[in-house]
Amino acid sequence: MAIRVVRLGSPRMPGEGLRLGTVRRPPRGVPKAEWASRDFYDVWVPDLAPSESLLKEALLATEERAWRRFVRRYRAEMKRPEAARLLTLLAALSHRTDFSVGCYCADEAHCHRSVLSELLLEHGASVA
Repeated sequence: MAIRVVRLGSPRMPGEGLRLGTVRRPPRGVPKAEWASRDFYDVWVPDLAPSESLLKEALLATEERAWRRFVRRYRAEMKRPEAARLLTLLAALSHRTDFSVGCYCADEAHCHRSVLSELLLEHGASVA
């Protein structure tokens, strides 16, 4: 059992399980009824996405220093009680079932999902 970290909209992999969209906004131009069938996500979990202002900062973080600032601020947001509880829940579930979390970004190294993966590990999750 484990969590996979994926790019939303990419083809699903065997054994990926339920796909959680940890993004601030749903995919543009895609009807809600088609989110899962078009390989975006089965369940939308925006509480694990960066805040709107922080998301804008991340998109502009082209230099390493700016990216590190984003990471620090995102980690601080994920310490909020509601986010921390979600991380703990997902970590516990990762030992019982397969599922995935993801975002739309093409470059995982400069996407909040790379930080989210670290946070899940820190909360005791099994990450593939």
